[in-house]
Amino acid sequence: MMYLRLFTHTIAHQDLSHYSGNFLLLLAVGPLVEEKYGSKNVLIMILTTSAIIGLINVIFFPRTMLLGASGIVFMFILLASFANMKDGRIPLTVILVGTLYIGNEIVSGVISHDNISRMAHIIGGLLGALFGYLYHTNGLQSKKGKYRY
Repeated sequence: MMYLRLFTHTIAHQDLSHYSGNFLLLLAVGPLVEEKYGSKNVLIMILTTSAIIGLINVIFFPRTMLLGASGIVFMFILLASFANMKDGRIPLTVILVGTLYIGNEIVSGVISHDNISRMAHIIGGLLGALFGYLYHTNGLQSKKGKYRY
């Protein structure tokens, strides 16, 4: 079951407020991300992000249960920031969004002691930045046109 949980932790949520917060952001940013990167690439990014966040949680926080799609939401936010990347130049919005979101999570993690997985947020944001950069510089773009979904 542990291998399945590496992926399914993003489906379960603590309560309706947690669920609606995550999925409202996914619904707001998701169409832009899917249009820009393609459905197959987005699915691969979601599964990869879920697995990496799950593995890091199991390795470093083995007694902590992980719930929610916050890491995926942060990944989408950073991916959306890369939407206007041209000529290999990182847009200022990526730097600002990354600094504000990831910086806020680091500060919040130091200041507050709540049940929020700041690690999932930070890893999701970093992976979103990595995927966005790789998409625009390493040819992930050409796969979208080839498969057309």
